[in-house]
Amino acid sequence: MTSKGQITVPKDVRLKLGLKPGDRVRFLVEADGRVRLLPAKRDISELVGILPKPKRALTIEEMDEAIARAVAEKFSRHDRD
Repeated sequence: MTSKGQITVPKDVRLKLGLKPGDRVRFLVEADGRVRLLPAKRDISELVGILPKPKRALTIEEMDEAIARAVAEKFSRHDRD
C-alpha cells in the first residue's frame, strides 16, 4: 500500500473481475474482517438480456395509465402517512 492508501490489484484478479485502467472498485468489509473487492460499475451493454422480453408491447395510452395509477397510489399513501 502506498502512503496515499493506493493498492495494486494483481493481474489475475483484474482479469477475473474484468477490470481495466480507470475502472472503479468497491471494497466490502465482511463481519469476519474479510474484504471483498467488486467492480463498482458495469457497462450498460452487459445488462442486455437479463430481463425476459414482455409478452406484448404496451401502447402509449397503457403506459400513461400505468404512470397515472402509480402516481395516484404514491400520493394516496403519502397522505395516509
